[in-house]
Amino acid sequence: MKLLQALCPLVFLLTCSTSNASVLRDACKSSAATHPDIGYGYCVKFFQAAKGSAAADKRGLAAIAVKIVGAAAKGAARHIAALRASEKDRNRLECLRSCAELYSDAVSEIGDAADGIASGTARGRGDAVTALSAVLDAPRTCEQGFKELHAPSPLAAEDAEVGKKASVALSVTAAL
Repeated sequence: MKLLQALCPLVFLLTCSTSNASVLRDACKSSAATHPDIGYGYCVKFFQAAKGSAAADKRGLAAIAVKIVGAAAKGAARHIAALRASEKDRNRLECLRSCAELYSDAVSEIGDAADGIASGTARGRGDAVTALSAVLDAPRTCEQGFKELHAPSPLAAEDAEVGKKASVALSVTAAL
């Protein structure tokens, strides 16, 4: 009897961790189905980089995803600021200024998305989805500016990565 009592908490913990790992797997399967260009493996790596994702529920995963996207957007904004400080070409400088505005707005939208997820309401989820959709537009629009200049983008890799991360966050949040 004592052995059974000692094993009960262990069985409970194993069941919980398996269940939460299943939440992560299911979220990544759904995200990969919605965004085949991102894929299941990327989604799993995306979340593995964050502590607590293996034990998170759906809302927790969405909150974690928003934090990851926020960090990526802030990093891109810092990179843009550094590029602007050294850019001499007027047209490229204007394009970088536009990108800086886009990323500044994206960081603000990420805050709105985090608030929406934290609210736990249907309206909050809807607000978070809207905000993350706007975040997803920032790297695309930034890249479009360089294409219109017929100039290579110094942010191409970063914009692509922020876009992928925002797509995962949007997918997971929309599934709440």
